[in-house]
Amino acid sequence: MQRSPLIIFIMVIIFSGVHSAMAVEEASYEVVKVEGSFEVRDYAPHILAETLVDGDFDEAGSNAFRRLFRYISGDNRSQTKIAMTAPVSQQPNEKIDMTAPVGQQKSGDQWLVSFMMPASYDMGTLPAPDDPLVTLRQVPARRMATIGYSGFWSEKNYQKNKIKLDSWIQKEGLTVNGETIWARYNAPFVPWFMRRNEILVPVSK
Repeated sequence: MQRSPLIIFIMVIIFSGVHSAMAVEEASYEVVKVEGSFEVRDYAPHILAETLVDGDFDEAGSNAFRRLFRYISGDNRSQTKIAMTAPVSQQPNEKIDMTAPVGQQKSGDQWLVSFMMPASYDMGTLPAPDDPLVTLRQVPARRMATIGYSGFWSEKNYQKNKIKLDSWIQKEGLTVNGETIWARYNAPFVPWFMRRNEILVPVSK
């Protein structure tokens, strides 16, 4: 599908410096088990800024991205801006690092798309969104079974790898206790064979 040039431009800004000038904070976790492209991880508690959107699998992330980006760019009650390169600070014009990945999961007939918030914040210090369609949610510590893969952001690739992960979870005797999450780490301009994608499924400890 055709993506808005503005959305592509925003995503390029966010992710283009990941391996150079910009250090993107990622969700904190400990690896419990590794088998090829599969892992079991224990994730630390974290906060998500998230929004529900309509659309099919391929459209949902693009449809939600602008809304979430506006929140971290200052569309909030304290007009706090989240910059790409500045260190964490506690000033009125606060600037903090961007985080990865962008998460997407099914929620009824819609998609729930999320940005992870930096670990330096808690629910008391994060500015409230101006947009009522953006909400903040505290996610507790949890264990996730994951598969990593490269390639296009397509439902076909997602489903193919989801089947592999489901089979591995069954083989390992793990119990699923939550909804599947699709995670993207790169901007659209990154070649398909260099893209980092993951599917994560919550499982019981």
